Amino acid sequence: MSAAGVIAAGAVGYLCGSFPSADLAARLATRGRLDLRAQGSGNPGATNAAKVLGTAWGMGVLTADVAKGFAAGMLGMALGGNAGGYLAATLAVAGHIVPVWSRFRGGKGVATSAGACLAVFPAYFLIDLLVAAIGALAARRAERATQLSGIVWTAAALVWWRASLANGWGPDPSFGLLAFAAVSTVMILTKFALARPKVTA
Repeated sequence: MSAAGVIAAGAVGYLCGSFPSADLAARLATRGRLDLRAQGSGNPGATNAAKVLGTAWGMGVLTADVAKGFAAGMLGMALGGNAGGYLAATLAVAGHIVPVWSRFRGGKGVATSAGACLAVFPAYFLIDLLVAAIGALAARRAERATQLSGIVWTAAALVWWRASLANGWGPDPSFGLLAFAAVSTVMILTKFALARPKVTA
């Protein structure tokens, strides 16, 4: 694939990731009267949408966030081959966390990263869900569970790349897979850290 195709894949990935799922849900549910950034945890994501708008709306946001990550990865592969798929998947997570349309105030990117993983690292997807579930039960804190998931995800990407393991319909494992997992993990954990309540003396 050409460099132009890879660049186009990255742009499409970011645009997919920046689609304002939670904002749209809030507008539909409250006819524009409520801003999720000013309610609950202040995070425009599925968990806060469920708390503020109701479980059904939260599930809708979760589904949309996973879908946009998946769409980004698949479109990226179509436009830019393996490199385009990994770049689009990574930038989908970035688009969700720092969407230009919302003054770069987005969600944490966990659901979008899961959808992106399903597109470009399908061999790991079920393991990802299992690790996330175990982490959530053991840590009982979303950030700790995400830290565990990120470490295992990045380690798995390294193993798949170095051992040239099968990757289902995803791109051939390469350094791009490791970069996708590692960079996405850093972005997500940075967002968690910035979202912690400020401690005042």
